[in-house]
Amino acid sequence: MKRHSLLLLLPLMVFACTQQQTQPVEVVEPEQEVIVDTVPEAPVVVAFPDTMYASAEKLMIVVDTIDPSLPSVLSSLEDAYADKPGIYTFRGSSSRIPNFHGHLTDDSIQIKVDWDFTTRIDNTNTCLGVWGGGVGWTGQPLYVQWPQDSLQRQEIIAVSLCGDVYFIDFQTGEATREPFDVLNVLKGTPALNTSLNGHLYIGHAVPKGAPFGTQVIDVLSHQTVNISGRDSKAWRSWGGNDSSPVEAGGFLFRPAENGGIYKYYIGDGGYALQSVLRYSTTQAKASPGMESSMAICRNYGYIGDNAGNILCINLNTMKPVWHYWNHDDTDASAVVELEDGIPYVYTGCEVDRQGGNGCSYFVKLNGLTGELIWEDTIRCHKLQYGNGKSSDGGMYVTPLLGEGDCEGMIFSSFCVQTSKTYSEFIAFDKHDGSVLYRTKMKHECWSSPVAFYNDQGEMFIFIGDRIGTAFLIKGKTGEIIASEKIAYNFESSPIVVDDKIVVGSRGNKIIKISLQ
Repeated sequence: MKRHSLLLLLPLMVFACTQQQTQPVEVVEPEQEVIVDTVPEAPVVVAFPDTMYASAEKLMIVVDTIDPSLPSVLSSLEDAYADKPGIYTFRGSSSRIPNFHGHLTDDSIQIKVDWDFTTRIDNTNTCLGVWGGGVGWTGQPLYVQWPQDSLQRQEIIAVSLCGDVYFIDFQTGEATREPFDVLNVLKGTPALNTSLNGHLYIGHAVPKGAPFGTQVIDVLSHQTVNISGRDSKAWRSWGGNDSSPVEAGGFLFRPAENGGIYKYYIGDGGYALQSVLRYSTTQAKASPGMESSMAICRNYGYIGDNAGNILCINLNTMKPVWHYWNHDDTDASAVVELEDGIPYVYTGCEVDRQGGNGCSYFVKLNGLTGELIWEDTIRCHKLQYGNGKSSDGGMYVTPLLGEGDCEGMIFSSFCVQTSKTYSEFIAFDKHDGSVLYRTKMKHECWSSPVAFYNDQGEMFIFIGDRIGTAFLIKGKTGEIIASEKIAYNFESSPIVVDDKIVVGSRGNKIIKISLQ
């Protein structure tokens, strides 16, 4: 603005001078401002080292390369789900830190059902009993807006215990297309190819028909692309696949309950098995199964198994980097957070192999070395139902990192299962592991928590329990500010889309919820 004002005055100055002088006056233009736009260089992302610590050298491992002609090195070290306009895997990111949260605008909070969708119920008596319908653990829905859809529908994809894959309009709760029957029981969270070529990666939970293992369906053409049954080379016979598949650098990784970790090349839009890691903590070929979902940071993957082993794997070579023993069955998926260039891993175990009484060990590990940063022990018990069945105590949920006024905190639920309290919702200081508070819950919580924030940056946490009650908890204090019984049993983990919650329930319901 100053430069423009000076230019306006210059003609007047020149005219005044010519009235007094006969010599022409040289007009000097003001210096032009030189504005240089500088764009900061993006930090160089480098792969974590190809190394093996002594803890991993004790493992018995075999890396079975199925197709050596396929690429083996990740084409990218970035989160494959970053900036994607949808929720395509468990927690929506490869780190298992949710890529979604909601916003609260009203201080008076009520939990309201917007719609519920009814699934089929299947009373087939399997080798593990009748599973019915609805959605089990972890059973998180997916969310997608297809670029091929001229109607621009927001679609929910959810798998059911009855064996169907359902497609639901997010706005209306109506079916968008016919369900796809995979014939076997489905529990774990599926994954959707990030290129949106239509490939949905599914794992079978309990057999009803053959083959029993994994499946890829094209949800756009409504056809099976690939189906696999029992792996004859597996070190464990059970073929369940509750783990949510995860993409990284042009590959898909599938940890399985047969003890193998499968690496598929999908970079060309196809689906081809590149290699398999099989491991054991003994010299015998007896591998524990994996029900947790792998968390990934750059070229390292982190996974827990049914025997209490936590492994870090170099995803380029499929060889272990380090091994940590965390006492007991670990079904809950870890989260990995990068701080000052170091990945830190948070995870916890159940009370299963310890017997009726024991501890859930909630730990923070250095993701480069496997070094223990801190450990909390939460006393937990198995729950006996009286009909010969029991439920393990401990941790089933994937932890939630705090933001806003809860920066530096991390939250998780534990099934303590005492005579008065079935679960505790616990907030920890993520730097030293100290317990900041415990909120007692009357029933078990297997459903992973999700976050909401208000205009003041205050964090609120939504969670469901195993009798179908939904809770909203103030993150800073642990105060329950709203609760509502709205379903039969929440084992499924929720997602948040446009400030709305979508979650499955045991029984026969998938539900959309508003916080008003």
